[in-house]
Amino acid sequence: MLGSRLVVIAGGSDNPLQVAKGLIGPYAAGPVVAGPVVPDLLAATRSAQAAAAGLKACQAWQDAPRPVLADDLLPERAIASDPAAREQLVEEIYRPLEEAGSALLETLSVYLEQASSLEGAARMLFVHPNTVRYRLRRVTDVTGWSPSDVRSAFTLRIALILGRLADGDSQP
Repeated sequence: MLGSRLVVIAGGSDNPLQVAKGLIGPYAAGPVVAGPVVPDLLAATRSAQAAAAGLKACQAWQDAPRPVLADDLLPERAIASDPAAREQLVEEIYRPLEEAGSALLETLSVYLEQASSLEGAARMLFVHPNTVRYRLRRVTDVTGWSPSDVRSAFTLRIALILGRLADGDSQP
């Protein structure tokens, strides 16, 4: 026990949600956050820190599943000033999109700004809607997050913001 929190380090599984579901039965209602799988006990601190940051951020996503992965709370964790979540969003979403070419970043940005309208994004980009569809599929392939899913779109938007801020910090 850590204060009013129960912290469990479980080994032998690569599915933290399954482990968490098996353990939460006798405990009171409330958020349960599973940290990411780590390679060894020495790295367990990193997983516990992600779970603790996720627990703090859970209040911002009131409909979060129980249990929820700390990585599913990345945008809330980033907004709540978790530096690890900010770095993860930039390094795992923004940078790969940046490396895949400016067309993906631009298309994603315009699509999100156009309230997820394919036709609106196509008009703004002066391309065919099928081009937007293709590029958005590429965004999903590159990041694992689908711009057409509301929750994923929120995560992608926060990653774009943080990536632009990080790029702005490196400008003279």
